[in-house]
Amino acid sequence: MTKSELINIVAKKAHLTKKAAGEAVEAVFDEIIRTLKKGDKAVISGFGTFYVGKVDDKHVEPFGDKTKRQLVKGHRVVNFRVGKPLKREIW
Repeated sequence: MTKSELINIVAKKAHLTKKAAGEAVEAVFDEIIRTLKKGDKAVISGFGTFYVGKVDDKHVEPFGDKTKRQLVKGHRVVNFRVGKPLKREIW
């Protein structure tokens, strides 16, 4: 599903214009992003939890070259933990 497909579905199900549905979808995404930037979790009941994790620095061997090791700097990543209701629907 693409963002535009999601907007079309929201517009149809909520009886909104595509513009209003697009603004609503953007507002939801913007708030999730704002929350994650602060380092907080974004919990959507019945769906799941988005949260920021940290990957530490690590040394890796480039593919096919076992003589050189490269440093991959630590960074933040966004993770998603599936909620129980969604998990029951999928599994």
